[in-house]
Amino acid sequence: MSDTDNLQKIRSRRSHRKSRLGCGNCKKRRVKCDEKKPTCSNCLQHSIDCDFTTRSASESLTPPARRYQFRQSKYQQVASPSPQANEPPAQTTSTAIQCDIPPIPDKGGISLGDLHLFHHFTTTTYRSFSEESTATRRLWQSLIPAWGISFPSILHLILALAALHLAAIHPDRREEYIAQADQHFTFGVRSVTSVLALDTLDSENCQLIYMSAVLICFAYFARGPREGEFLVFSAGGKSEWLVLLHGVRAILAQKQDEIFTGDLEPLVKEQQEKNSLSTARLEDEFSQHAARLHEVRFLVTTEITRADCDFYLAAVDDLLCCFEDACKSVKAGEDATELMQFAMGWTYRRPAVMIDRLEGREPVALVILAHWAILLRYMRGVWFMEGWDAHIVSGIRECLPEGFRRWVEWPGVVVSN
Repeated sequence: MSDTDNLQKIRSRRSHRKSRLGCGNCKKRRVKCDEKKPTCSNCLQHSIDCDFTTRSASESLTPPARRYQFRQSKYQQVASPSPQANEPPAQTTSTAIQCDIPPIPDKGGISLGDLHLFHHFTTTTYRSFSEESTATRRLWQSLIPAWGISFPSILHLILALAALHLAAIHPDRREEYIAQADQHFTFGVRSVTSVLALDTLDSENCQLIYMSAVLICFAYFARGPREGEFLVFSAGGKSEWLVLLHGVRAILAQKQDEIFTGDLEPLVKEQQEKNSLSTARLEDEFSQHAARLHEVRFLVTTEITRADCDFYLAAVDDLLCCFEDACKSVKAGEDATELMQFAMGWTYRRPAVMIDRLEGREPVALVILAHWAILLRYMRGVWFMEGWDAHIVSGIRECLPEGFRRWVEWPGVVVSN
């Protein structure tokens, strides 16, 4: 055998040495990574964000500990630095100072356009989620944005909410801000999905994941009503909202005791310490809602089989309690965002069998849901809840057989005012 043949064999053996350059997801799952770029096959198969997609050619020029980098924008031309020897002059651009133009997202950095959104959230948007002079105000203004610096999901989601808020404030530029919001929302959801898909929910990240899920829900509302989507049921296939709700339920089921501690503890305390102020305002209105629900309760006993009657009646009775709590909150002059706990709490507590009836558009279940939508009527003061009450009641009416439509006349009157 010639020396050339021996050298070729040695080279071929050396090329099979063990690689340590696989992506982080494969290392955590202890599976072999094929190192394909921009996304390895394993991450592609599981629909999770691969490390390789976030690496850029410029990584070697910056310290590895720096999580975010300013990136250049193509929208503003400036003079570039002097090119190095033997390099042709390149056309470079500065970071975007013109925040009215949607930045093109780069998974490896942030732009001044993103900082514009971040500033808007910490100075304006955060007020949408809490009352003045409460512990939750500090949570939304300071702590959650701080979490976003180290947890990309939260950062992208608060930027998405800020963009959606700006879209609501400036309808003439809605398309620009919606495009930014959709991009950040996509990245935010991917980050949460990656953690859940890898089964890495633990005591250290459970609060971050939970708050990410809450932000996803808020962003879903803020995106506005969509044709064929009515939160708890959909015109075709599974409701997107229910998928999000089930994600929150799964997180709480595993780590509820650990989530509502420390910085998130005020979220529980403020709910427990509420007291009602005896005022006459809205008393008659809520009494009418309760009277209509008692009629719906009678409908359940006459239309629903004994096997299903219990969880239908439980849904009506729980909704009556929600209306009582909402009445106290509104009379006390509390912010409309405080009603979120009652409205979303009702959907959260519904058992799978009731959700199945709603998704299957069972008429009596939809009648109950139409009365639930009345709660959303009292949340119109919150920019991200506008239009949802009328949208849901209208969708329910269209889905009901003619003989049941009279049962949603009252919700229709309420949400049309």
